[in-house]
Order: sequence, then structure tokens, then C-alpha cells
Amino acid sequence: MLVSTTSPQAATAARNYAIVTAAYWGFTLTDGALRMLVLLHFYRLGYSSLTLAFLFLLYEAAGIVANLVGGWLATHFGIPRMLMAGLVTQIAGFLMMSALMPEWSAAASVAWVIAAQGICGVAKDLTKTASKSAIKLTAGDASGKLFQWVAWFTGSKNAMKGFGFFLGGVLLEFLGFRGALWAMAAALGFVLIGVLLSLPPKLGKAQASRSAREFFAKGRGINLLAAARVFLFGARDVWFVVGLPIFLYSAGWTFTMVGSFLAVWTIGYGIVQAAAPALVRRGGHDHEAGISAARWWSFLLTLVPVLMVAWLLIGQYKVNLAADWPAPFGEWLSWGLQHPDGPIVVGLVLFGIAFAVNSSVHSYLVLAYAGTEKAAEDVGFYYAANAAGRFMGTLLSGLLYGWGGLAACLGGSAIMLTTCWLIALALPPLGVGIRSTK
Repeated sequence: MLVSTTSPQAATAARNYAIVTAAYWGFTLTDGALRMLVLLHFYRLGYSSLTLAFLFLLYEAAGIVANLVGGWLATHFGIPRMLMAGLVTQIAGFLMMSALMPEWSAAASVAWVIAAQGICGVAKDLTKTASKSAIKLTAGDASGKLFQWVAWFTGSKNAMKGFGFFLGGVLLEFLGFRGALWAMAAALGFVLIGVLLSLPPKLGKAQASRSAREFFAKGRGINLLAAARVFLFGARDVWFVVGLPIFLYSAGWTFTMVGSFLAVWTIGYGIVQAAAPALVRRGGHDHEAGISAARWWSFLLTLVPVLMVAWLLIGQYKVNLAADWPAPFGEWLSWGLQHPDGPIVVGLVLFGIAFAVNSSVHSYLVLAYAGTEKAAEDVGFYYAANAAGRFMGTLLSGLLYGWGGLAACLGGSAIMLTTCWLIALALPPLGVGIRSTK
């Protein structure tokens, strides 16, 4: 995972990278558990798909502002302070949510959870911006390792998020809603102490932008990547947040089966992200350029939801394809049309592979395009776009599923991915789209 420590600078870089990665693992584990806690707890109480989407809206919307402000603050005060601020904010969000009382009205409960989720959304993106910015700085002392370090960090944290989905179900089962939140707050307290004692306080501290005009004066590469990121993550969350869990549950899956599938999918997605540099190189792409990889993999990703929508529509309108195929293929087709959850799961595995490579390549490119002195500001701007995409996808997930089921969600995903691919075609070469730090 880490570079060989052939110099004091490389050893220090590897140490700081390991500390930041471990801290974000702890945060992501509890963040994934929180999502599953809220989704399963309130669905069990009878909340509709649209209401469940609203529970996560402020969480995503708060991230837009948190990334923008967090990038500036990390540059001004240093990355460790912002990492600690994110952990403290997450603990506060957990404690606030644990104060929810069963006797409150539905409206009051929803408002309280939305507010607490907003606090957790701020925490997530303060922590993410600080952590990703730290990788840009630490990899500067480990020449040629940026793509590998970004891929490992991104992939491993998403694998931890998958474990978090599983953990959320387990904690809800054995500790209940409030007990689970208290346990996660205590665990993050230990992570906070570790960061406080381990990281140099001035890591990443530099002269921050002194005006809004200077802050938003991004290079062309950053701006295009941010736009692509909006549609990339909107295309995932439009089916992942609300539509897929309810679809699988409606198809006869239990809560445990739904949570386990989401956990395995996310863990596998994280493993593919970590392996993205090797996958990209095997495809004949230079990992230091990455532009052709972003274009090619986004095109492949676009095809997956198109095929899944076609399959769902064929089954919905009772088109008989099985009769035209010899045994046993006819029987397999017939079963797949009668039980669409099976082929959809296969399609989502393929989606996860292509999406993981896209996400990893994008995460590398934003750091490659970013300036060095104000890397945190550039990263914050980029992940604000990421949060905007999640916000859009979360809202549309509830709306589209209520209107046309999972087929409508996947149709929306296909449209957004087509837009992402078209934006990727316009990405400039590395070295052209970088903002001047002077």
C-alpha cells in the first residue's frame, strides 16, 4: 500500500498518509452505518420512499457548502484541524439524532432527523475534503504514487462504507437505534484522539484565497471534472439511495438480504477502485494522463443502465423472448423476466465495476489538475459538485421510483451518464487545465 521509505521525506509522507487513511476509515465506517440505520429504522416505521429521500436531502445539500468552505478553511488553518472539526461535527450529529423521542409526531421526527443528517453531511464533507487534500500533499514527497495512493484511499474507504452498511444493520438489531448512535459516537471519539496526537498541525496550511473571485477562478480541467462529477454521482444515487432497496424488498428480499447486498456491492466497488491503476494500465492507458480512461470507462458505464431499463420494460410489457430460444436458454430467460431482481443484481455488479473505475480516475484527475498551494480549495470545489450530484440523485430517486419504479430510476441514470460522458470528451490534457496559484 505504501511507498518504500527510501528517504526521511518519503517515510514521513507514508506515515501521514497512513494516519489520514485510518482516520477516514473510522469515519466512513460509522457514516455507512448511519445511512443504513436511518433507512431501515424509518422504513420499518412506515415512511414512504419520497419521505425517506427527504431524510437524506439536507445531508447531501449541506455537503455542497461544507466542501466549498472546508477547502478554504483547510488551506487557512491546516488539514489536521479540519479533519478534527469533521470528526467532532459527526459526533455532535450522532448525539443529536439519539435525542429523538418515540412520542414525537411524524412531522417533528422527520424535521429533527433531517437537521441531524444535515450536521452529519457537513461532517462528512469537511472530513473528505481534508483527507483528499492531505493525499495531494503527502504524495508530493512520494514521486509517481499519486494515482496509486488516491485509488487505494478511495477504494478502501468505500469498502469500509460497505462494512458500515452491514454494521448499521447489526447495531440496529442488537443495540437499537439510540444505542447504536451512542456506540458510534464513542468510537469516533477514539479516532479524534488519534488524529490529535499523530498529525503535524500545520500540514496543508497556506495562503488561502482572499476573495470569492479568486476562490472560484478554477482551471478548465477542475471545472469540467466538477461538472462531470455532478452527473456521475447523480447517476448512482438516483437508483442506489431509495429505489434499489425498496425494489429488492418489494421483490421478497428481507432487510438482512438488502443490507447485505448493499454492503457486498459497496465493498466490491471499493476493491475495484483500489485496483483501478492496474485496470487502466492494462487497457493501454497512461495512468499519468488518465483522460482516455475517463472517456472510455464513462462510455461503458452508460451502456449498463440502458440495458437494465430495456430488460425491465421487456418484463413489464410481457414481451415473450423465451419462446425464441432453445432449452435451457429459454427457461433462463423466462425465469429472469419473471424474477427481474436476479438480472438486475447482475447488471448492478457490472455497473459497480465500471462506476468504480470512473470514480477512481476522476479522483486522481482532480488532484492532478489541482494546484499545490491551494489543493484543498480545488478539492473542496470538486467535492461540492460531488455533493450536488448526490443531492440531485437522492431527490430523483424518491420521485422517479414513486412515478415509474426502478425502470424510471435507471432511465434517469442513463441520461445523467450520457451527459457525464459528453463532458469527459472535453477534458483538457494534464498541464493545461491547472490553476495558477499566484
